[in-house]
Amino acid sequence: MTQKKYPLTRPIIRNITAILMASTALVGCDQATTSSVEAPAAVAATAVTADVMAAETARLNAWFETQFETEVGFSPIQQTFLGRKTNNDKIDDFSRAAGEKQLAWKGATVAEMKATFDYAKLTDDAKISWDIWEYQYESSRKANEFQTNGYIFEQMQAVQSFFPQLLIAIHRVENAADLEAYVSRIKASGRALDQLIVQSKENAAAGVRPPRFSFEFVISESKKIISGAPFGDGADSAVWADFQGKVAAQKEAGGLDDGAAEALLASGKAALLNEWKTAYEALIAWQEEDIANTSDIAAGVSTLPNGEAFYNERLANQTTTGLTADEIHNIGLAEVARLRAEMEGIRELVGFEGDLVAFFKELREKKDDPRYYFPNTDEGRQAYIDGATAAIDTIRGKLPEYFGLLPKGKLEVKRVEAFREQDGAAQHYSRGTPDGSRPGVYYAHLSDMTAMPKRELEVIAYHEGLPGHHMQIAIQQELEAVPTFRTQAGFTAYSEGWGLYSEKLAKEMSGTYADPYSEFGRLGSEIWRAIRLVLDTGLHSKGWTEEQAVKYFQENSAITDLQARSEVQRYMVLPGQATSYKIGMIKFLELRAKAETALGDAFDIRGFHDTVLGGGAMPLSILERRVDQWVAGVQKARG
Repeated sequence: MTQKKYPLTRPIIRNITAILMASTALVGCDQATTSSVEAPAAVAATAVTADVMAAETARLNAWFETQFETEVGFSPIQQTFLGRKTNNDKIDDFSRAAGEKQLAWKGATVAEMKATFDYAKLTDDAKISWDIWEYQYESSRKANEFQTNGYIFEQMQAVQSFFPQLLIAIHRVENAADLEAYVSRIKASGRALDQLIVQSKENAAAGVRPPRFSFEFVISESKKIISGAPFGDGADSAVWADFQGKVAAQKEAGGLDDGAAEALLASGKAALLNEWKTAYEALIAWQEEDIANTSDIAAGVSTLPNGEAFYNERLANQTTTGLTADEIHNIGLAEVARLRAEMEGIRELVGFEGDLVAFFKELREKKDDPRYYFPNTDEGRQAYIDGATAAIDTIRGKLPEYFGLLPKGKLEVKRVEAFREQDGAAQHYSRGTPDGSRPGVYYAHLSDMTAMPKRELEVIAYHEGLPGHHMQIAIQQELEAVPTFRTQAGFTAYSEGWGLYSEKLAKEMSGTYADPYSEFGRLGSEIWRAIRLVLDTGLHSKGWTEEQAVKYFQENSAITDLQARSEVQRYMVLPGQATSYKIGMIKFLELRAKAETALGDAFDIRGFHDTVLGGGAMPLSILERRVDQWVAGVQKARG
């Protein structure tokens, strides 16, 4: 799962979580071929048409660059994620008024685009840019109709833990000015948190609250963030330790004298004890007050005001399709049945004598069996990181056989920071900067190794790293032949669909899934995503309970108890998001099969992959058009 890819219901928040969720020559206009006997006038007309398209496309692309810079200007946080230092002393305005202003601006740009440019005169790829820009606006406009339906504070998007992460892992410190900006951001984070608390209270007044377990997580994590020095006794808190370390590093490098260092430490400490601590205490107080209004039994969003319409909007937003909840549910049931049959084959291969459910139980419960789990020690945690790194290194050597486009950005495997680590939570990827100055990171939750089966190590490494999220996102950010906004666009069905497709693609590469348990882990990962189709729609459309969903999960996979509970609770607070993986994967597989059938011996897997990655993330319908254009181009070239 990619970090930053979970849209909330408000444009300004969607931007932060999209941050917190891609070149061969792009498909251009098809210039008509002319025979040697065609009249010069006909040839000239064709050339003029091509020139007109090129000129109109150039005008539009220049306009997109201007709009992108304006849009990035709304978000100091996104500027930091892009590796820029502009406004690195600021935090975004999270008020609803700011969100409305940004949405109105986006709508005005769409109107301006339609009034200024001629769609019919654009190249095929420029039309894709136009359609993506307009799609982004329409998606935000529809989401904005459900402003009070979203959960502001919960355990997955975890806005409260994002502010420490921004400072520790993203905010770049290279000089004294960057440290002063760090202090300013501590203060501004307090203001931003206050704005989010206001929204949470407005949603609660409208009858919308997350399940009780979310409150418990937010309270616990927020208390952890303001525990230790300088807030109280004990070891330094994560942010204070980080800030002191960065001040010391600058002092050692000669960028600060003793007096300047002491002054910075004093101002940083004051900011933490005043704005930062005050805001987190207010959040804790609000959550402790409002938790009394939650039910003992968690329920899906369809039970909330306007919940059914909200869920339908979420499904459309996350899948970029018109599939209904019933259709998605039935796809899930069919995929679960298909994958169970494949898993039966592995059970027989390893010689397990019981049925599949018994095999699930064996894998789930034998936590001390070294065949199945690493030891729950620091050595076991390091072994997991080393194993994931080795799997990614193996795949890296195979990539040129399947891709012409290769990422330049580096990739690291790391353990999630202690202040935001959760037992059994899903691994995730955090993108690097477009210029490669900050690498992409595959983060693993390793606090409880009994929730990290060995059989899942390979498949998760491929999903989060190579050829999955890092490959797709790094390539997207490095594209030069598309408008810059497309290098940063995010569509969950595309990115997560690619991640899941990558798990299966890795099986085609030699040296992967050699151990039958790893292959079982791959099938387990895919059935996990098929189960999500059943459970997400079950919880939010069909009245399923949390316990019913957990039971279904365990009956159809070897997922651990911790993982099952964490996953179900994830679906409950991110309605629709979990459906994007399998729906996206199915589309990638369909498009590949369609291209293979149409091209026969002329099908080139490298060309296909470069086509689907070389335009960046996009809605699935637009992706299909791009692939169709590539197929037509290959057919035309063959005559």
